[in-house]
Amino acid sequence: MSPSADKQQRGARRQAILEALARELEERPGERITTAQLARAVGVSEAALYRHFPSKAKMFEGLIEFVEETVFSLATRILAEEKEAVTRCEKLCLLLLGFSEKNPGMTRLLVGDALTGEHARLRTRVSQFYDRIETQLKQILREARLHGQTMTDDQVKTRSSLLLAIVEGRLQQFVRSGFERSPLAQWPAQWASLNCVLRD
Repeated sequence: MSPSADKQQRGARRQAILEALARELEERPGERITTAQLARAVGVSEAALYRHFPSKAKMFEGLIEFVEETVFSLATRILAEEKEAVTRCEKLCLLLLGFSEKNPGMTRLLVGDALTGEHARLRTRVSQFYDRIETQLKQILREARLHGQTMTDDQVKTRSSLLLAIVEGRLQQFVRSGFERSPLAQWPAQWASLNCVLRD
């Protein structure tokens, strides 16, 4: 096998492992996923898993990286296409809620449910993900001031924090309900109330 073909095969196996981990997180809500379970789901030995990832923490990191790359690439597109601040905030919130609905297993990572007993750096990584989202929301609201919207620094911080808290809360409800309660349920009506706050 040529080096390039071998690299391709290893990449495909790593991807298969991450997809299996996401499925296990979705299909076993509330459970801690073991490497033995994951190996069975992939159809390989535990030793084979460790040839592709040195630890389970690295597997979780691989999923978190996927979330980051997906969400932030789509967020960049939203910011390029939308110029109005409140619409930008709405679409950024919708992006997170929609991603959650389509990826229940990864939502368990984002709310920390799947990280109990795992390496502390994973929780730090998730915390940094939310910090980036909140920073983006603050930046959107600060830019709104340049276009005539009156907003103090305290209001920028309060409103961006409020939006993030609501999104995180809806993700928590989704996981707590065993993925029965959609993070998008009643969102249009709730956003109408938030819209009033942002435009006040």
